[in-house]
Amino acid sequence: MSDAKSGPSSVSSAPIESLSFEDALAELEQIVRALEGGQQKLEHAIAAYERGNALRRHCETKLADVEARVAAIVESADGVTGTRPLSD
Repeated sequence: MSDAKSGPSSVSSAPIESLSFEDALAELEQIVRALEGGQQKLEHAIAAYERGNALRRHCETKLADVEARVAAIVESADGVTGTRPLSD
């Protein structure tokens, strides 16, 4: 038997790849708070840490993608804003 306090309440089963940046970040913050609280059993804390690490990588990837898209927006000398290919 397990009680509600020992369960991995902050660990979601949603596939990380399907999460938006905001959803992944919110879940990561939830995991950090739960781990800092120190109320989870070791097994659940490890599972939460592993998911948190995967969420962190997902957020970093999403952020890098957005940064690349923003960097592709350029302003020409005449003040016209445009885009350039990301492959440059």
